[in-house]
Amino acid sequence: MTQSIDESTYEQYLAALLGGNRTECARIVQALVSAGTGLKGLYIDLFQRAQYRVGELWEQQRISVAVEHLATAITERMLSLVQGQVLGGPPKDRTIIIACVADDYHQLGGRMIADFCELLGWRGYFLGANRPLADLLQLIEEHRPDLLGLSLSIYFNLPALLKALDAVTRQYPDLPILVGGQAFRWGAKDALQPYPDVSYMASLDDLEERLAVYEQ
Repeated sequence: MTQSIDESTYEQYLAALLGGNRTECARIVQALVSAGTGLKGLYIDLFQRAQYRVGELWEQQRISVAVEHLATAITERMLSLVQGQVLGGPPKDRTIIIACVADDYHQLGGRMIADFCELLGWRGYFLGANRPLADLLQLIEEHRPDLLGLSLSIYFNLPALLKALDAVTRQYPDLPILVGGQAFRWGAKDALQPYPDVSYMASLDDLEERLAVYEQ
């Protein structure tokens, strides 16, 4: 995949992000938007890439949890900054619900997915972090979406994901489900084998391809 953001700009952004410099991050992002960088390029080549690196540094104990939390908060602010400035595709008659499983408090990935779906013309409903299963089932009943996306950030929350999959597939057997998140780097993907209608999305590119299938 060709990157729309050069390495120097990415490194400058990452340094500002790790340094907690929200003003510098916003300056870099605004310059990229003004130069015509699309939302997909910003999400994949800047926000997602930098946030993955932040997570790796935290896992390696090279940065503190406070730095990781601050970087995440800044990234959320950057999402809000660009969301109204970059136009998406024409609206499509398709809806998707995105939710983080119960006890998962990392909502950034889920929010990025919901925003990205809206960029592609889908109507996205994002439930946010740590949503009780009952809330998810109620929203599905109310909106009857074409797709459901579930985010799992922490591997130890895998039982909550499986519980949600059991409940949704039992009540809505025809609803396709997409799952993703950092937890799948540690083997959570193997737990999806009993669910033939559940698909793992490793990237936003994977998601875009899958959405195109359901638009046909």
